[in-house]
Amino acid sequence: MKSLQIALLAVLVMLLDMPLVKAEGGLPSHHYEQWYTGSLVSPSGAQPKAGILGVEPYMTYTEPAGFFRADGVRLPLPAHQRTVTSSTMFKYGVTDRLSLQTFPAMSYGWKDHGPTTSGIKFNDLPLDAILTVVKPHPEHYVPTVAVFAGVLAPTGDYAHLGRATDGVGGGAWVFRTAIVQQSTFIFPNGHNFRVRAWGNFRRAISSARLVDISSYGTERGFRGWGRPGINGQAGFSLEYGLSQRWVMAMDFARDWANGARVRGVDGNGRTVNTKGASSSDWQVAPAMEFSWSPRFGIIAGCAIYVAGHNTNMNVAPQFAVNTVF
Repeated sequence: MKSLQIALLAVLVMLLDMPLVKAEGGLPSHHYEQWYTGSLVSPSGAQPKAGILGVEPYMTYTEPAGFFRADGVRLPLPAHQRTVTSSTMFKYGVTDRLSLQTFPAMSYGWKDHGPTTSGIKFNDLPLDAILTVVKPHPEHYVPTVAVFAGVLAPTGDYAHLGRATDGVGGGAWVFRTAIVQQSTFIFPNGHNFRVRAWGNFRRAISSARLVDISSYGTERGFRGWGRPGINGQAGFSLEYGLSQRWVMAMDFARDWANGARVRGVDGNGRTVNTKGASSSDWQVAPAMEFSWSPRFGIIAGCAIYVAGHNTNMNVAPQFAVNTVF
């Protein structure tokens, strides 16, 4: 675990020390305009101009391959839930600096030797505003910096469930905020190298009313309240242009979460007041991007959780189609 953190830190230091080629007067004569779709995990900033609509459908399959216990040791999972998720990002440029974004998602899950979800489930819905606070200035090595602010609306099933696998939501309104920085480096051979770094933070601003079986692990007869723990993510992505159409991408990210709080009375009349254990994970997500025009492209890759504690080790192959109108 420590060696992974040291390696990631070394990469970041190397990138910060890497010289840029200026956008004017310093570009190689054979340089071309790079076409990107964006990496798998990293968030993108606001649309560059007003009136631009981005639509990006994703398809993700999640396979738990083990469990990281509290000390980080990986254990096998005797039974686990697989999930297929279909989601689509919609991002519209209101002005040259401000964009609005939403990311509706639907999922279906099934367990080894256990029940499936009762049908396709609509998950909680993110709604965000994205503001570009610093516009790029390559001549002076100034990157793009954008900030996010929004909420996660409790639209997914979370309580009074027929089966535990139907729990896909948290039942609470959650405040979301993030900051994203993006820089583009141009090598002497004319190839582009884009770097993003980001951090996000989420905190519940309401509690969920829990009845019977819920996504908080309660059983039939329970009556009470649940509240998701504070959570967030930080990471960086690397994208190297092999040609105008082809890009190699790699994300490195760390997720963390405090345990959820549950209060109430169970079916036997006993008082419940618990807080779940905190968790974290490290993930890498290699991918390939292919764009057949500046406005249309596809990316395919796999997110892999390589370390963590109190969390599943997931393997999540996925692909997305990036379209801009």
